[in-house]
Formats: sequence, C-alpha cells, structure tokens
Amino acid sequence: MDTPRVLVLDNQGFQRDTLTHMLHRLGVGEVLHACTAEQAWVRLHEADGVDLALCDVSNRALERLEFLHGASASGRVRAVALYGELPLELHRAVGQMVSLSGLEMLGVLGQTMLLRELQAVLHRYRHGRRMPLSARRTEPALPSESEVRHGLDRGQFRAWYQPKVMLNGGALVGAEALARWEHPSRGVLLPNDFLAAVLAYDLIDDMFKQLFDQGLSLVKTLRAQGRALELAFNLHASQLASAELIEHVRRALQHHQLPGASLTFELAENGLLDLPASVEHNLLQLRGLGCGLAIDDFGSGFSSLKQLCHLPFSQIKLDGGCVQRPLEPHNRAIIASTLALGRSLGMDLVIEGVSSRGICDALIAMGCQTGQGYFLARPMTCQAFERWSAGRTWASGRERRTH
Repeated sequence: MDTPRVLVLDNQGFQRDTLTHMLHRLGVGEVLHACTAEQAWVRLHEADGVDLALCDVSNRALERLEFLHGASASGRVRAVALYGELPLELHRAVGQMVSLSGLEMLGVLGQTMLLRELQAVLHRYRHGRRMPLSARRTEPALPSESEVRHGLDRGQFRAWYQPKVMLNGGALVGAEALARWEHPSRGVLLPNDFLAAVLAYDLIDDMFKQLFDQGLSLVKTLRAQGRALELAFNLHASQLASAELIEHVRRALQHHQLPGASLTFELAENGLLDLPASVEHNLLQLRGLGCGLAIDDFGSGFSSLKQLCHLPFSQIKLDGGCVQRPLEPHNRAIIASTLALGRSLGMDLVIEGVSSRGICDALIAMGCQTGQGYFLARPMTCQAFERWSAGRTWASGRERRTH
C-alpha cells in the first residue's frame, strides 16, 4: 500500500494533533506539522517535499494558497486537501486557484473533519495517477538558522535600491529598499531564496533593522547634498504585532535627524486580512510619525473597500501582473478602476512591473504618473544608486505629493 508523507498546516495545535492522530489510525506513518506558511516552507525543504498537504483555510486563506502555489512550482507537494469554514462564494474560487497552481485537488472539507472524510481523501490520493517523487523539480535547500544568523552577524544582508520614477520624463520620485543576501559562496541571493527561512527562524526584525539603518544612512547622505529621497521599506504584517518596531523607527529617525515623511512602509495586500487591533494601532502610530503607508501588490489579493477606507494608507502599489498586457480590456479596467479608487481616497498610485516601453506608453496614455520596474531602473547597490541618481532629474515636492 502506498503510504504518503503528509504535511498538516494549521495554526491551531489541538486541530493539528487531532488530524495527526487520525492519520496515524489510517496508516500514515510520517506526518509533518506547521502553524505558519513560513514554518511549512522549512519543513518541506527539510523533508525534501511531501506527498499530501492538509491545509486549514479558515484563517489567512490567501497566505495558504500562495504557499501552495510556491510549493507546487518547486515540486515539493503533489496533492492537497483544504479544510475550514469559508464563505460559500469562496469555496469554488479556492478550488480553482489550487487547480491553476498545478496541484492535484483532493477536496475542500468542512472545519470538523470526520475520520471517514479523511479516509476518502487518502483513498483518492492512493488511487490517483501522478508523477513519481523522483521526477519532481528540486530547488536549493533553504539556509539553516545558523547560516542566516552568521550572515546577519557578518553584515551580508544588504539593502539594494529600485527607483520609483515619473513615467513621463523619468524624474526620480523615490526608491524602494529591497533585501539582498550577498552570500560569500552562493553570490547575491534574492528574497525567494531566504525570506521564508528568515521568517520561520523569527529573524525578520533583525534583518529589517540592518536594512533600515543602511537606508537611513543613504537618505541622510543625499539630504546633505540637497537631494531629498523618499525611501520605502517592506514590512511583514507580523512585525507590527508589538510596538517595539515603532519605537525603533522613532529612535532611528531621531538619531539620524530625519523627518518621518522621508519614509514609506509597504505591506503586502494579502497580509492585511483580519488584522488584530494591535497592528491597526501600530499602523496609526507610523502615520503619526509622519511616515507613509503603502498597500503593496494591490490586485493580487482580496482587499475590501471598507478596509481601504478604515486603515491609514497613503499609497497603492498596483501589482505588476495587472499591467503586463495593459491594452486588454480586463487589465485596462483594473488599471482605470485603481486609478479612480486612489483619487477618490486621496492615495497615490505607483504602478509596479513596468517592464517595456509599450507598457510605459500605455500607462501614460491612461493617466498613470509613477512607476517602478526593470524598464525604468533595476535594483542596484547603494553606491550604484548614488551614481545613478546623481545624473537624474529629481521630482519636485509637489510632484511627489501628487504622484
């Protein structure tokens, strides 16, 4: 009998234990556990993949689906069954999204999973036809905790800077600080290579503080030259659960003698669902310091208008996937509606993923003003950014406020 290796992704310990007991009763010998998507990534890399993933989608459904999409692309999950209480209108969408990820969908079950339902899932798995595990596409293993800590201690995590510019004319509006691991043997690593590990080992604040200090030093240097750079940093929603990070930002601004208005913090749209009150409070605290707040990757998740109006965001960053074919009716509608939404809410709009002249021209024709992408400028080191920006026209204060 084919005995699968199973991963249970559920943030409720009691539910994980119950499912594990049921799986053992049904003959499954190896069961892995994770309470977050980041932990699940580490488990998958440690075990070199699983046959079946059981995922609770009652909370953070989009985070779970993004994890499954990435796991499918890496070849580390063969089939999936989802469970949990979802609104009826989302059940079909969830099934379609998983299917589009290339995973074998074995069912969307209720929150209270019965033994016979789990047995049916295993039966469908065992009698399905699929590629053998040896045919999976593999990726380099995630770095270990000691390796990440060593990299942090040695200052190998560096901020690279990608400009935000006016689409018409190319004037510099600001920049986004992006994490890079300048690894001594593997070269420059992108976040896809290490971010899941940094989150799983609870080192995200340590990495952020290093990049933040590097970025503030750059802002201070440029201001001394008469160039006021507005710099954006990415935050994971979990970092805002306590006030410690807010206090760190406040002290750093005082130390560098910089105004809060020189900073924007970007949070991914799919991390904004069901925010606890403490996170909402700390978002307000950042705005109180004068910092901007941006919704990153807008259009890739399920934001609500009520949420956009309620939270203190000042900028929308439209996901690059929405603009790769800007002349198609569906994409034109997304771009136009996001433009109108930003204007009505008094929020700036930045278009991500501007990768060609054709896309840039189409966006200008539709009324978009500010963009970011490889056609406009690639991410670069601090030294390269200083040289690049020295020869650019800088947007005026009014242009930056109205982009």
